[in-house]
Amino acid sequence: MSERRALRRRIRVWLAVFVVCLVLSGLTAFPLVHELRWAEDLLSSSASPVPEHFPALMEWITRVRTGIDTADAEYPFVLYGTDWLAFAHLVIAVAFYGPYRDPVRNIWVIEFGMIACAGIIPLALICGPIRDIPFWWSVIDMSFGVFGVIPLLIVHRRIKRLEAMERTPDPVHAAAPAPAA
Repeated sequence: MSERRALRRRIRVWLAVFVVCLVLSGLTAFPLVHELRWAEDLLSSSASPVPEHFPALMEWITRVRTGIDTADAEYPFVLYGTDWLAFAHLVIAVAFYGPYRDPVRNIWVIEFGMIACAGIIPLALICGPIRDIPFWWSVIDMSFGVFGVIPLLIVHRRIKRLEAMERTPDPVHAAAPAPAA
């Protein structure tokens, strides 16, 4: 396998990992009501150390579940916002098909993703306090940007390497010299 093909394959693997995580993150926003009930049941079970060792987490999950249950029962249209959040994740994931097909030409999608990951941090720091989100939860939210940018930085670096390789002829595919007459 040529070095270029191997590099393209590694780029595609990292992109696939990123897209799968983005899709899973989006899909979890659809069944939010059920997920929170399940999480609260799991965390408050007798086998869980959370109530004893992490009471603030338990209180937060209970508060969020109560709020979501109330919204679901009395104001279900509010949860429509999380449906759009999920949809946005799925649409953004589709955009990464461009770099999957042609990484050099579509490097801008990777750069856009890196900017979006960086934008998570000020959003959490500004909107978290406005929405009465505990700081430690905002740190969890910010970690999505920090961990999300890692595969994109790796892909970006590899695309730049691929771009440099494409500027030089591939010795395997270089045209054979014309036979002497």
